[in-house]
Amino acid sequence: MSSKSDTQVTTDNTTTIEKAYTGFTAEEQAAMKERARELKAEARANKDRAAGESDLLAKIAEMPEPDRTMATRLHAIIKASAPALSPKTWYGMPAYAKDGKVVCFFQSAHKFNARYATFGFNDTANLDEGAMWPTSFALKELTSTEESRISALVKKAVS
Repeated sequence: MSSKSDTQVTTDNTTTIEKAYTGFTAEEQAAMKERARELKAEARANKDRAAGESDLLAKIAEMPEPDRTMATRLHAIIKASAPALSPKTWYGMPAYAKDGKVVCFFQSAHKFNARYATFGFNDTANLDEGAMWPTSFALKELTSTEESRISALVKKAVS
């Protein structure tokens, strides 16, 4: 007999565990749809800074408290600290870009049912410090201490 017929493999005793793929969450799907709309509006916003700011302010107005107050205050801080940044929306979040690339953004806690809001920076931000540095920060509230730190970080990010 050949070795082929001497060996039989049965699959009767094997168990395959398959996890059902549930797909993207409703929040993730909404963020992707929002981003698709933003891409269409982005060309308009890149040509017209006021249109980008209008979209950003509309998104802030939709936020529940306390995120709305924090986002409004962040908008003022960023405009004062780095007037060269262009306000826009990015995945349904307020964001600020330089040369069309997002430098920093605000993510409300409510958007992804998180326990805190997030203020973050993308890789275009000049925040490098050695081999490791923070790129996002949890925000529960904005006091003068946080406002000063954010202002300094934004200035450094665009330097």
